[in-house]
Amino acid sequence: MKKESLKVAVIGGGSSYTPELIEGFIKRYPELPVKDLYLVDIEAGKEKLEIVGNLAKRMLEKANVPINLHLTLDRREAIRDADFVTTQLRVGLLAARARDERIPLRYNLIGQETTGAGGFAKALRTIPIILDICKDMEELAPNAWLLNFTNPAGIVTEAVLKHSSIRTMGLCNLPIGTRMQIAKALNVDVSQVDIEMIGINHLNWTTRVIVDGVDVTQQVLFQAASGQSGFTMKNIPDFGWDLEFLKSLGSLPCAYHRYYYLRDEMLKEQLHAAETTGTRAEAVKKVEDELFEMYKDPNLNVKPPQLEKRGGAYYSEAALNLISSIYNNKKDIQTVNVRNNGIIGCLPDDVSVEVNCVIDANGAHPVQLTTPIDAKVRGLLQAVKAYEELTVEAAVTGDYGIALQALTLHPLVGTASLAKSVLDDILRENQAELPAYWQR
Repeated sequence: MKKESLKVAVIGGGSSYTPELIEGFIKRYPELPVKDLYLVDIEAGKEKLEIVGNLAKRMLEKANVPINLHLTLDRREAIRDADFVTTQLRVGLLAARARDERIPLRYNLIGQETTGAGGFAKALRTIPIILDICKDMEELAPNAWLLNFTNPAGIVTEAVLKHSSIRTMGLCNLPIGTRMQIAKALNVDVSQVDIEMIGINHLNWTTRVIVDGVDVTQQVLFQAASGQSGFTMKNIPDFGWDLEFLKSLGSLPCAYHRYYYLRDEMLKEQLHAAETTGTRAEAVKKVEDELFEMYKDPNLNVKPPQLEKRGGAYYSEAALNLISSIYNNKKDIQTVNVRNNGIIGCLPDDVSVEVNCVIDANGAHPVQLTTPIDAKVRGLLQAVKAYEELTVEAAVTGDYGIALQALTLHPLVGTASLAKSVLDDILRENQAELPAYWQR
């Protein structure tokens, strides 16, 4: 039987993204009766939690929505008897992200916070914290859903699936963003667009695009390669796709594929930015500083439009869609990170994949794929997934050799000597944020 009111805990509540989440809870209140909403952070994030929390209170008051908002540094208090726990945390804050971007660049490797060596470093810091949250949930809210937004979302979700009994799904704004980009390119409403996505987080391919029942995949591929901008994310340069390449691939690569398919161009752009305007982390810090100055304004009681510059647009839409579909047993289709269980036959059953799923009160149920996975997709997909499996193992065990093999295997690193140099730098420069078993 559906509960009449809900308790939701947001771990990482001091994030600059939180006002978008609050806006989502306000809009969805008629179908999602949240009674208690806990914003949780750590001591280092206390000031930002108070700033964003006060804005959230003003937003709720303006909207006249009766949600009890709690600001706390006590994670266990927030988790106790929660129905949903969301995670949007960044271990080491933006300073750690800057390291994740700059360490690989020293070796002329792609420096990015979710993929390659940078994503690996973030996973090492993040997975132990997420699993600690899961332990609290197992004790205090064993029936709650953990909805993870924290990057690298697929790897983090896989760690939870393998090392916790908590019900979980991983969530990314890329799938919903892709649908919106396609709708804009075709000049149709997003509700008319259905897509099939196959792959893993930040490495998925849109294999079919259906508009009002008509397959328009080839039209979308042509428009994506025609010089029309928009088929990317705010944090990824909008380098266009070659038409012959897209036609031969037969699907639309996600924005993050540029790091693989256009590696030289992306690396050149990153190196230039690092020497001039700064890495993406440094650009984001400027945006965040501006946002929090806005958030302090006692007259501000709505989400400021400048938040879209932050790069996380549509997280609220994706998150609230998912929570509402579980609570209301909607049985609609969303793209989420779940246990494979054979849906992608070329990958192990126990890994995390990002695919279309029917969402109901019991969770996510993957939809049978209509497009075969051929060698053009399978080769890269299997290589990166193997890296992810090893990364989860390395983060949980602290095994240097497993970590070395993970980095060596990743296509954006690719040699043992570079992997060893990068790994040693990562471990040395992240000592403060890594578990004790990595301290050497």
